[in-house]
Amino acid sequence: MAWPEGGPRQLALDLGHEPSLAADDFLVGTGNSVAHARIAAWPHWPEHLTVLVGPPASGKSHLARIFADISHAHMAGPDELAELVADPDRRALVIEDVDRGQYDEVALFHLLNQSLRGERSLLLTARGDIAQWPLKTDDARSRLRRAPLFRLESSDDIELSHMLVKLFGDRQIKVEPRVIGYLVARMERSQEAATALVDTMDRLALARGSAITRTIAAEALALRHDAADADRQEDWNDDE
Repeated sequence: MAWPEGGPRQLALDLGHEPSLAADDFLVGTGNSVAHARIAAWPHWPEHLTVLVGPPASGKSHLARIFADISHAHMAGPDELAELVADPDRRALVIEDVDRGQYDEVALFHLLNQSLRGERSLLLTARGDIAQWPLKTDDARSRLRRAPLFRLESSDDIELSHMLVKLFGDRQIKVEPRVIGYLVARMERSQEAATALVDTMDRLALARGSAITRTIAAEALALRHDAADADRQEDWNDDE
């Protein structure tokens, strides 16, 4: 059912939300189909080590959760690696944001060796290429260069439309197709931008007790554009 302009929202209160990370809710498209196929193929990986690389909000964590669900992998925290090296069960592991430099590199090196020897499945996620990771040793870097790497790329119009529908759905918000089309034709083409835009629209609609309308969509686009301009100006000032 289409909500009338200015009509009530499905939810009157902001109760918070968590995006669904279920396998069925992962939107497969041209930018992520190869990475998704890799995860779905477990346990029939030719190699036991996999690296997922992509920008923020590109779906890396969603795929990592899908992998954890099907493999019963442990989501390893920065302080656990040394202990996990000694784990006799060699259970599958997920290590996210490896390029953020918060992990014990010696322990990571040993986990990489275990995976390369076929002793455990290991999934790593990162934003940048391995060459950009803040690694201190050539040993760890050389092991990582042997890992199959799968990229998650930006979305096209259809994927972006599906992404917006999912992001709104995670918040239990119904949005008319014409509003989705309006957004796709004008917004920055990335999942990070889509996430920020949906959040802005949700806040505007909540503040006004309104549905997500094209008027709110236009205002949210303007606000996000102004915020991006402000960020660019700040970066320019920092470079002076």
